[in-house]
Amino acid sequence: MKSIKPIHTTDDYHAAIARVDELWEAAPGTPEGDELEVLAVLIGSYEEDRQPSMPEADSLEAITYLMEQRGL
Repeated sequence: MKSIKPIHTTDDYHAAIARVDELWEAAPGTPEGDELEVLAVLIGSYEEDRQPSMPEADSLEAITYLMEQRGL
């Protein structure tokens, strides 16, 4: 399990999204599953707090990245 840190910057946000992609199929109740759950909460909080100031391109870029990583 990697060290989990608060998400303060766009770079932190993108790193957290990338880590979620790595952990996507982690089983619940495992250290990786717990890390995935905590990252999801942190990402959700970051997005909620910054939505008015976060350009749509950042959100769209994150979604596009995840879709490309999953071959969609």
